[in-house]
Amino acid sequence: MKSYQIVTLTLNPSLDKSTRFTGLIAEQKIRCDKPRYDAGGGGINVSKAIAKLGGNSLCIHTSGGSAGKMLEELVNKEDIENQVILTQNWTRENFIAFENNSKAQYRFGFPGNELSEDEKETVINIIKRIKTTYLVLSGSLNEGLPSDFYQTIAETAKTSGTKVIVDTSGEALQKVLEEGVFLIKPNIGELAKLIGAERLALPEVEKAAKTLIDNGNAEIVVVSLGAQGAILVSKNQTEFVAAPKVTKKSTVGAGDSMVGGMVWALSQNKPLKEVIQWGVACGTAATMNEGTQLFKKEEAEKLFEGMQ
Repeated sequence: MKSYQIVTLTLNPSLDKSTRFTGLIAEQKIRCDKPRYDAGGGGINVSKAIAKLGGNSLCIHTSGGSAGKMLEELVNKEDIENQVILTQNWTRENFIAFENNSKAQYRFGFPGNELSEDEKETVINIIKRIKTTYLVLSGSLNEGLPSDFYQTIAETAKTSGTKVIVDTSGEALQKVLEEGVFLIKPNIGELAKLIGAERLALPEVEKAAKTLIDNGNAEIVVVSLGAQGAILVSKNQTEFVAAPKVTKKSTVGAGDSMVGGMVWALSQNKPLKEVIQWGVACGTAATMNEGTQLFKKEEAEKLFEGMQ
């Protein structure tokens, strides 16, 4: 099988529909603008982000029904090399609406349909065959999938020396850390849960991340701080990067853009300080665009240059 430096896996992709409207009044018909459609889901967005930076990845994702067909067409338009796992159940859809007067964004996310036993086995067999330096497991798990499914995938991938990068939450994240992975990207609330704390103050983040590293849960912990920026912690290094001040239009895809920027930088052998800077630059640039779009390369580059 062909070797790839970066492979992303999206078990629970979504066909994202976004629009604008004026006035939110219960029980009245809301007139919306013509919708925009984007291929969504953690790993797909990460691959899109990598492509925007001039990198390459193999994007593995599930697809079912007419929504899945449209999703495939949108991924192909991004000129991303992809491998489709066909499913009997339909791909989910998400809906994002922006209200013109209040500038408020409403995000409606739906659960993904179950995967059959054969479809689960197909996923594992593909992971067994791929040859890659970095495998990105990103996004939520489908309804009915066991919470340790990412853990099983990570265990399988690590047998061939692959560095596993995980961006998920809840029990799925807790389980995969039992296996131990290369990099995780929790927010500060998720990090607190991972170490059994109610909450964490900013000065406590480094120590909490070091706890996970010392326990063998991850080699690198990147803690997203939202509008404040992010902190990268490894065994021997800690880097804080403040988020640049920008006019925020949408937060959709910002976290995935951040992961994409970091994985691309890792694949280019950038030092860890630049890895986190590229992550924050791409994540911040994504908030400058409306709806379900990600970032523009020139905006991410400008933000990165401003950090130097």
